[in-house]
Amino acid sequence: MVPLSVLDLCPIVEGGTATDAFGNTLDLARHAERWGYQRFWLAEHHNMPGIASAATAVLIGHVGAGTTTIRIGAGGIMLPNHAPLQVAEQFGTLASLFPGRVDLGLGRAPGTDHAAAYALRRTLNSNPDAFPQDVMEVMDFFRAPRPGQAVRAVPGGGLPVPIWILGSSTFGAQVAAALGLPFAFASHFAPALLDEAAAIYRARFTPSEHLSHPHLMLGVNVVAADTDDEARFLASSGRQSFAALRAGRPIPLPPPSKEWEREPSEASGMAPARVSFVGSQATVHEQMATFIERTKADELIVVSHIYDHAARLHSYDLARS
Repeated sequence: MVPLSVLDLCPIVEGGTATDAFGNTLDLARHAERWGYQRFWLAEHHNMPGIASAATAVLIGHVGAGTTTIRIGAGGIMLPNHAPLQVAEQFGTLASLFPGRVDLGLGRAPGTDHAAAYALRRTLNSNPDAFPQDVMEVMDFFRAPRPGQAVRAVPGGGLPVPIWILGSSTFGAQVAAALGLPFAFASHFAPALLDEAAAIYRARFTPSEHLSHPHLMLGVNVVAADTDDEARFLASSGRQSFAALRAGRPIPLPPPSKEWEREPSEASGMAPARVSFVGSQATVHEQMATFIERTKADELIVVSHIYDHAARLHSYDLARS
């Protein structure tokens, strides 16, 4: 088994609050640390009633203060919403608080809808094709300050904060390969270009001061339980939430429902819209092993959309054990 990491969206469940979500996130991080997960990442989303990780850097600080060894970070920060200097300062602060533990994943999607993107930026004129230049600007702020440098990230300059490129297309793969950075692909919600992106990343990778060879991490949904039937039932919460998001009406994570035990794509005969492993521990481990063998992933980052917190903890325990 390759290393496993956690991607947490800090879910707000139906009937719950953001305060509840923050407590559950920290509890999950502490368990993940004990169970041997490699890293615990949080993702930036906005204007979504079921996701509480909008102020991502703040929440990473919350998790960092409540853990001791697990790597913490962003999977990711949506760079079009932020000035590179601001990102470097925030993660320079985190790296100063939690030395040697902080990762910074950068994406070029807005992480929200057009209305919220405008509210964040006060403009929609930003150019997503400028993403590589913005990434390099963030990287430059983390270099040791130079004599006469007019603008410095304080803290940030001279701190070793590993930068990852996130993506769900071949664009991110090309950026990560050209800059010699690790690449995390969002196969947990957009797997269509996974094989093509992985091939491009590996074929075009240029060794750098940051990384000598390609490192590919793949996002996967995992719902594990004591039986296959129980896991399918628990997974229905995430299916309802994902379907609502695709329909343009995001909702808090709902309780499981027997009516949603199959993916809508399965019922219609379409290809799955995301990579998901659902079942007992043996079933999930077999599915993960097959996926790793096919993709040659260097690491998996696991998302578990489960309504009940105790069941979510159990799922992560079974996946790692």
